[in-house]
Amino acid sequence: MATSYPNTSLFIDGAWCAAASGRTMPVMNPATGKQIGALAHADQADLDRALEAARKGFATWRKISAFERSKIMRKAANLMRERIEMIAPLMTQEQGKTLAEAKMEIMGGADTIDWFAEEARRAYGRVIPARSEGVYQLVIKEPVGPVAAFTPWNFPINQIVRKLSAALAAGCSIIIKAPEETPASPAELIRAYADAGVPAGVIGLVYGDPATISSYLIPHPVIRKMSFTGSTVVGKQLAALAGAHMKRITMELGGHAPVIVFDDADVDVAAKTMAASKYRNAGQVCVSPTRFLVQEGIYKSFVDKFVEATKALKVGNGLEASSTMGALANPRRSRAMEANVEDAQKHGGKVRTGGHRIGDEGNFFEPTVITEVPNDAHAMNVEPFGPMAMINPFKSFDDAVTEANRLPFGLAAYAWTRSAKTANAIASQVETGMMSINHLGLALPEVPFGGVKDSGYGSEGGSEAIEAYLNPKFVSQAGL
Repeated sequence: MATSYPNTSLFIDGAWCAAASGRTMPVMNPATGKQIGALAHADQADLDRALEAARKGFATWRKISAFERSKIMRKAANLMRERIEMIAPLMTQEQGKTLAEAKMEIMGGADTIDWFAEEARRAYGRVIPARSEGVYQLVIKEPVGPVAAFTPWNFPINQIVRKLSAALAAGCSIIIKAPEETPASPAELIRAYADAGVPAGVIGLVYGDPATISSYLIPHPVIRKMSFTGSTVVGKQLAALAGAHMKRITMELGGHAPVIVFDDADVDVAAKTMAASKYRNAGQVCVSPTRFLVQEGIYKSFVDKFVEATKALKVGNGLEASSTMGALANPRRSRAMEANVEDAQKHGGKVRTGGHRIGDEGNFFEPTVITEVPNDAHAMNVEPFGPMAMINPFKSFDDAVTEANRLPFGLAAYAWTRSAKTANAIASQVETGMMSINHLGLALPEVPFGGVKDSGYGSEGGSEAIEAYLNPKFVSQAGL
């Protein structure tokens, strides 16, 4: 039986609270289309309280040793693991993904907390050899200050946990504007941190109108850094706002990941692996493989095997154990998928399977494969962000590289080949922040996560991630 879905409050200055105005917003279940709860809607009075709390919280948290911060963070990670059976159904009910995927996200989030807990203890400075005797030249890493973070609904916990854990590891306080469509599971992440002993004011959690909150928090003098995950269009607007106020920023924006499958690839493994990746979270993944470029010699075989794997998926309510793909997160995604399929067909694309909504209740859509889609089709240029794979043939290595680099995005890419020479060459020539060859190796806590070009800048994983939350201070000291 599913966990009952709670109403979600704000978290300000160490306490769960309603909005000062009493305003709330509905939360809908994407599998049923029905309201399952409500969340508090923050206004300026609530944001002012959160900002003052973050200012005080930063003064407290930065003085706590990295060793002690690390212990608190590890406790939060363990609490997430202990509470997984309670949290996972909340995520499924509000986001639509299967229970298995929700549990994987929660466990991955706990691993991310553990990783940053260790990074807190290893945010080293350095000593620079001086030119004069008796002079010490030191580089000291200091927390940048209170952070404002903005996250989307596709991974309600994992989009937050990277920013939250990196900020806390560095000694920063943080205000999180979490997704209004999926509020309860992020709240449980914050609850785990609070229960682990993070002092009042160090973490704030607010919901409300995204444009209003971002336009108020980012320019505010208390906030010293902003981190955003979301669309390129919105990201550019927020980056411009942050730049106008000289705020540090990390941007993880949209992608349109190419998959390049060469003639010498293991077709069976490539098709099965990439189909599983494509339809994870119903394709609502920023690194989801989308443009499949398959060399002519194996094109027909790959398409047949990919379509076979796609047809084997069972779409249904994520709470049902038999479901292997859940609902799309909201009605907008269903409408967008219908429009993408219709447009691709108008341009000559051939639907090999799927392409339609499922039923009249909820936001279910068939896993879809379309072949021979020309480059002027909408979905070949704008991330479909749904269960839609487009598969086109290519002739030469250069043809594949040209198509992979055609778009302004550069978040993730994939390739399949048995040739070490080809693997090295494709890794060198594709313009992307991340590339996985012959397996799925992205988004682990210990590896970099971020893009280039219009997909943003900065990393939210690996040892690089914490650096965005630290200011290097140079101190040169001579004896008197």
